[in-house]
Amino acid sequence: MGNMADVAAEAGVSISTVSHVINETRRVDPRTREAVLEAIATTGYRRNALAAALATSRSGVLALSISAWQNPYFAPLVRAIESRAGELGYALMMGDSHDDPTTEAALVGSLLDRRADGLILAPAPRAERATIPMIRSAGTPLVLIDRLSSAPVDQLASEGSEPVARLTAHLIELGHERIGAITGRRGIQSSVERSEAFVTAMAAAGLHAAPRHLRCGDSSVDEAYTQTLAMFRGRGPRPTALIALNNAMTVGVMRALRELELRVPQDVALVCYDDFEWSDLFTPGLTAVAQDVESMGRRAVDLLVERIDGFDGPRRVERLPTTFHHRDSCGCERAPGGV
Repeated sequence: MGNMADVAAEAGVSISTVSHVINETRRVDPRTREAVLEAIATTGYRRNALAAALATSRSGVLALSISAWQNPYFAPLVRAIESRAGELGYALMMGDSHDDPTTEAALVGSLLDRRADGLILAPAPRAERATIPMIRSAGTPLVLIDRLSSAPVDQLASEGSEPVARLTAHLIELGHERIGAITGRRGIQSSVERSEAFVTAMAAAGLHAAPRHLRCGDSSVDEAYTQTLAMFRGRGPRPTALIALNNAMTVGVMRALRELELRVPQDVALVCYDDFEWSDLFTPGLTAVAQDVESMGRRAVDLLVERIDGFDGPRRVERLPTTFHHRDSCGCERAPGGV
């Protein structure tokens, strides 16, 4: 890999001229600038990334803001995004928003300062008030992932209402009338959508979703554990079935049921939105709705790169289908093939 002196020798200019071209600290004759850029490419200075950035006004980097550590669902999503970005010649830089609006705004500001060519955002609560306007005012291409918004930007997420309605209906068909739900963090679009789908499906069957059986697990293991204990230790009849509305909360629910010495599905039927790679290894296996996170991550990158490359059409909002994995935790026999 060449250094700045190698570039200067190759271009037939001084090292200071190379520095001015790289740092844009002084106007350089266009022909001289072009000679320096060619020399950068020839010598391999900084792996050609700098030359490409200077020649195209692009950094070759995509940014990702996501709550990666709080939800195991996001890990394979990040892998899919990074893989597709690499295939298209982009590096990926990312940060964890912790689903906190203040943290998210600071993180996105830092990512924008680093001149990312485009940004993928799993928006935290109230992102429409600060974070999304900040990105749009910077003119940086943006794609929202996992959670939809009214903002006029490209976005994609899995279907939410129909899968939750199907899980609820399945439990009702098995004879359950007292069904509890552990819901996700307030203010997040996907959490609201899934919660409303559960209540609507109960009402459609002539059943009431009792407030004491509808608990916010805050999309976390610990809070889902706490709320499940409170649900079953409270007054009144216990639910005979539970729905956990993301996979982080499923872990908390299972921990609580074990502490309560309640068997699944003999004492409580359990189903969940979001699957695990190892769901089939549980005894009983978890009946779950699975999202196609691989397709979601790859498609998000494709949408973003299309915008970076100049696509200026209207916003695109896409919903990805889910898959119902019928296992044993719901209390009925597993479907052939487990799906």
